[in-house]
Amino acid sequence: MIKWADVIHFTNKGNPTPDKRVEKTDEEWKQILTPEEFQVARLKGTERSFSSEMCSLFEPGIYECKCCGTLLFDATEKFESGTGWPSFTQPVKENAVGYHADKSHGMIRVEVTCNTCDAHLGHIFPDGPPPSGLRYCINALSLNKVKE
Repeated sequence: MIKWADVIHFTNKGNPTPDKRVEKTDEEWKQILTPEEFQVARLKGTERSFSSEMCSLFEPGIYECKCCGTLLFDATEKFESGTGWPSFTQPVKENAVGYHADKSHGMIRVEVTCNTCDAHLGHIFPDGPPPSGLRYCINALSLNKVKE
């Protein structure tokens, strides 16, 4: 189980090695993503809070990266955070997500990305439920839900 100390370690010392890497040019990403998905996933944008029904969907399944299909989060780790974005307590694997210091907007946060293709997913905070205490606050536009 990943804890906040692990997140800080990865942010400062480097992320776990992903199982594979996917790299494309911006033009190649634009061929497979909508303009809104490209803005969020490739340009580090943020969708409006409460703009996706994904926040209130809790049926079983796996969430994958919209860009490369890497499995990222299991619905069993999803919870209602009240923030307006899908929230999770853990990724499916330690090396599925990358962690990066984000000093934009006059604050210091930890950005989370797909560790396979570097797609911007959202941010992580140490205010989630036990036992991990983590809240992965994720843009729905960066995810696809895969039915089990």
